[in-house]
Amino acid sequence: MRLDKFLKVSRLIKRRTVANEACDAGRVSVNGKTAKASVKVKPGDIIEIAFGQKTVKAEVLSLAESTKKEDAKEMFRYL
Repeated sequence: MRLDKFLKVSRLIKRRTVANEACDAGRVSVNGKTAKASVKVKPGDIIEIAFGQKTVKAEVLSLAESTKKEDAKEMFRYL
């Protein structure tokens, strides 16, 4: 699954366009490397997102094309 779509479906970032912009600005990294929106993510990958002064680190647990709001939390785990 594409990184931008995963960020949107898992609700780490609310909109796919915002996820795209964050990737283009170099604020998202996968497994320690700056990632573009088109990078494929798989379970076990570590995603780091820089939101201003705050950094969010999460591990991908599962992938799904779409989820309900309640189930989105099960797609990743905060580190």
